[in-house]
Amino acid sequence: MQVHAHGVFEASRGFMANKKKAEIPKAASGSVVRDMSDDPQAENYMVVARRYRPQTFIDLVGQEQVAKALRNAIERDRVGHAYLFTGARGVGKTSTARIFAKCLNCVHGPTDSPCGQCDLCQAVAQGEDVDVLEIDGASNRGIDEIRQLRANVSVRPSRARYKIYIIDEVHMLTKEAFNALLKTLEEPPAHVKFFFCTTDPEKIPITVRSRCQRFDLPPISTAQIRDRLRHIAQQDAVDIDDDALDILARRANGSMRDSQSLLEQLFAFCGNKIRSADVHALLGTADSAMVLQILKACVNRDAHSALQRIAEAIDGGVDAGQLDEQLLNLYRDMMALRVGCGEQQVLHCHSADIAEMRELVKLTSLEQILAAIEILDNSLIRMKHSAHLRTLLEAAVLRICSLPELQQIANLIEQLRLGGGAASVRPSASVVKESVSKPTPTTPAAADSAKKKTDLNDPSEQAELDIRRAEPPRSVPPAQIENDASNSLHEVSNQGSPRGSALLELTDDTCEYVWQSVLQQIDDMTSDIASMYESFRLEEHRLVVMMKDVYHRDACQRNERKQRLERALSQVVGKHVVLDFQALSQPTVAAATVKSKETRIQKIRRYEKHPFVQQALELFEGEIADVIQSPDN
Repeated sequence: MQVHAHGVFEASRGFMANKKKAEIPKAASGSVVRDMSDDPQAENYMVVARRYRPQTFIDLVGQEQVAKALRNAIERDRVGHAYLFTGARGVGKTSTARIFAKCLNCVHGPTDSPCGQCDLCQAVAQGEDVDVLEIDGASNRGIDEIRQLRANVSVRPSRARYKIYIIDEVHMLTKEAFNALLKTLEEPPAHVKFFFCTTDPEKIPITVRSRCQRFDLPPISTAQIRDRLRHIAQQDAVDIDDDALDILARRANGSMRDSQSLLEQLFAFCGNKIRSADVHALLGTADSAMVLQILKACVNRDAHSALQRIAEAIDGGVDAGQLDEQLLNLYRDMMALRVGCGEQQVLHCHSADIAEMRELVKLTSLEQILAAIEILDNSLIRMKHSAHLRTLLEAAVLRICSLPELQQIANLIEQLRLGGGAASVRPSASVVKESVSKPTPTTPAAADSAKKKTDLNDPSEQAELDIRRAEPPRSVPPAQIENDASNSLHEVSNQGSPRGSALLELTDDTCEYVWQSVLQQIDDMTSDIASMYESFRLEEHRLVVMMKDVYHRDACQRNERKQRLERALSQVVGKHVVLDFQALSQPTVAAATVKSKETRIQKIRRYEKHPFVQQALELFEGEIADVIQSPDN
């Protein structure tokens, strides 16, 4: 009866086709208008992603571990009732489920190598088998669809060995639908198998995930995508060069389907000969040499050259967002090279440009590379909500070119936060010598006064000493201090950490400067705690650090923290020095009274004389609104 109905359907279809042919009108020129529905080529053409879809586990590219696990399960007769395939788009989740279904239902199976020739294998490959049902979870996500599925589960397969449900994007099902599926999923009939595919497994309830065997399909490597695309081009008799294949493989970001879709576009765009310039023209990307020139200008802080290269690229048809992403990818490769990774970790840079990239890496620091990556990433995010793409890209590049100046500002602000001491920004040797060393008394009265001011047991004199310590030494002219400080800021931005500079000599006069150099190498809480010092005393191979209070002394005396400070000190001075932390006596009421006598206006006038404060006010074109004293001071 089914055959008879099928024959009647085919006969009526042929009758309607003949009727259409008889009614075809003639064109004005007298020729017959062509009916495209009768063109076999128009009906049978299939896109690359479908034509070259893997049909066996051997053809499955980049998922060898998943294929091995499923083949072993078939060989050892340990096939479960529910499987969950997760991964990004285009990595082979649905293809894996179809291949697994063919292995189980093949007439020669269950087998790990389906024949692909029987009716069952061909029907599954085309998605037309009545016993292998592919369900779209996004459009069949309600509880009614799941209830219908539960009602059909008990019906045995019509001609195959198993009834298999492949639910794509299963995470789109509603909560009620998942709850309705739980019992059936846990104890289905022996002839039923569930294959779930999803790009977001975390949205699936844990009660469902725990009932499935989960397989995570990783992104496909660039080399495997490139080899697959080359094979497809050879099968279609298309001449494509290696540079074009590299661009397509990197552009796919681990998705085989994305790469094949791009290749399909190039087939239509270029014909039988594809070159890298054609790929750039289609994708709106810039040539690798052009992006490298922009990167070189950013590293050399040549803003004019960088903007000129950007203008040339955009005028040539390059998309600003694509150029931003290409520049971000090159900075990513610079980061990998900067930390010592090999060429196998370089993902985006052309192999011929790696040598030049290594030279650029020597001219910049890791901090500047990370800052550039953050700037370019933020600009990409802003481009999604703005129509001024070129402006955002140019602004991002200008920020990158001005990173060294930004580092100087950060150093200056950090110095002011630490209390305005000249040693906190690593001033030049002349300033260190004048600011750290004590002035030599010229008269007996001055000598007695200096002796009193260095007596830490006198709270009133200690308060006055704190005020004088914040001011520049009178023996050095203010202009000279400001010039030396500017030079030291320039040295900090060019030289980086003390590790790359010469070893420092630890003496009674340079203790504070050496200690600040040690703290610059430590960026966590240890540096903040160790900065709460008052004075130093050098005893042979032992440095005594007087802390402000008992709390900070005990914190620095902890074994792990003390050993870390000693290691950093040894790197700065070139020899092992033992640290000893001691606490000053608690300030008395007299000291607090002396400090409280200074009014707000007096504090502002006093700090306005400080050279570093003057430099900050000039740099930011501001004024001091108030002076807030640290609670520990």
